[in-house]
Amino acid sequence: MDHAPLESPPYRPVLLARWLWLVVTCLIIVLVVGGVTRLTESGLSITDWKPVTGVLPPLNETDWLAEFDGYKQIPQYTQMNGPAGMSLDDYKWIYFWEWLHRFLVRMVLGTAFVVPLAWFWLRGTIPPRFKPRLLGLLALGGSQAVVGWFMVRSGLSAGADVKVSHYWLAAHLMLALTLLACLAWTALDLVAYAKGRPLPRPRGLGLAALAAVFVQLVYGALLAGLRAGPVAGSGWFNWDAWPLMQGAFVPAGIDWSQGIPRALLADPYLVHFLHRWWAWVVVAVLIVLARRLRSIDRRISVAIHSAFGTQIVLGIATVMSGIALWLAALHQLTGALLLIATVWGAHRLSSKIA
Repeated sequence: MDHAPLESPPYRPVLLARWLWLVVTCLIIVLVVGGVTRLTESGLSITDWKPVTGVLPPLNETDWLAEFDGYKQIPQYTQMNGPAGMSLDDYKWIYFWEWLHRFLVRMVLGTAFVVPLAWFWLRGTIPPRFKPRLLGLLALGGSQAVVGWFMVRSGLSAGADVKVSHYWLAAHLMLALTLLACLAWTALDLVAYAKGRPLPRPRGLGLAALAAVFVQLVYGALLAGLRAGPVAGSGWFNWDAWPLMQGAFVPAGIDWSQGIPRALLADPYLVHFLHRWWAWVVVAVLIVLARRLRSIDRRISVAIHSAFGTQIVLGIATVMSGIALWLAALHQLTGALLLIATVWGAHRLSSKIA
């Protein structure tokens, strides 16, 4: 692969890389808040999509009652929260998390990405070879927001489930994580460009590690959408919940009657089982990757080991706690950090090979 040209005015690749790392940080916050939104069953609390005017929450009691009345029309309220006696204050609590999630998405996509992108573009500081990629990242962010609305809409119509479709939820989360990985890779590419290094593509062991982590994240997203965390049982130091599931290695509740493909994607017992044990495949691949990187850049090796070690402990603790909100949120946060560490490692290793 040809080497990239050295940094020269007016291009500012290092500044652009710092900007993208800021966007990565903001997106991680969005992911954590999105996880809390799911865990608190808040995702359906706002029943319409107002990309501009929706930035403001209800400002008076009349507006709150109007929002609450809209929520009362959907299955989640009529079948679950209504019979449980949800009050207006209870509704305000779940509304807050969904509103905060949407607000942060607007801030990341708008204030943190679109505005600086336009500024850098007009100032001529973006190297030409990066312009199509940055536009692609913008499109990916926009599509992720649109998929988010389709996810919400899947739980609003009459006859719908009391929760959103786990397929739409998984698509929404995986698009966000894909955007996160692409932002990180592009930031690393910009630094390589500034130093006159080749811009690598994922290959070999680095590509295998990214693929293994991607599969694990897909099953984590499906598990979250299916609310499959508790199916194994719970209780601290309850070995029937971990490493076993309900006292068996392979849980007895897997439904194969609708075919293997559906079971792989929609059966909560099987999805939980695969997420739990594929994690060890990921660990094995990441250990090999980290060992390969130890002599190249020890910092990356330490970051990968730290991320997957913490993630395993948090995953086990989350199950044993009965899916405690704070542990589940930390588990999702560490998953995002593990993805970034893997991207960093794959990029560095691919640079060495190139």
